[in-house]
Amino acid sequence: MPYPDKLLADDEEVVVHLHPHWTTLFWPVVWFLVVVGAGSYTAALVPAGRQQGVLRMALLAVAVVVLAVLVARPVLRWRTTHTVVTTSRLLVRTGVLTRRGRDVPLSRITDVSSRQTLWQRLLRSGTLTVETAGEGGAVVLERLPACDDVQQLLVQLVEEDADRSAVV
Repeated sequence: MPYPDKLLADDEEVVVHLHPHWTTLFWPVVWFLVVVGAGSYTAALVPAGRQQGVLRMALLAVAVVVLAVLVARPVLRWRTTHTVVTTSRLLVRTGVLTRRGRDVPLSRITDVSSRQTLWQRLLRSGTLTVETAGEGGAVVLERLPACDDVQQLLVQLVEEDADRSAVV
């Protein structure tokens, strides 16, 4: 799903649009399989009788609540977290009901550094820290896919932006 063009300036183009790394969804998938499996097994154990339907509906209600907390919430959080690099700024948007956003013009970026554990290096993920000039402080992007590539891209775009500014 592309980033909405209405949020971009007229001369601005999206260079890369990312969500957190897919490993963020690992535990929600595991919980989904466990809850569905355990719920199905437990529903099969409910003895036949007048209360069978009521007990199975109660079991279903508990499973739905557990799935909402352990699966739907992290998946929605992943889906609504956007890291967008454009030709003139870095945009970070997070939140499901309450949205938080941060826009950093490329001209304000002073340093871009990355950190990766061995596991993150194997899965091509990592933490990117973008230092900015001004009061906003650093932007820390955790579990960013292709962290090294994004770091190099940001450095390149910052240099190009500085060259454009020098010409003008």
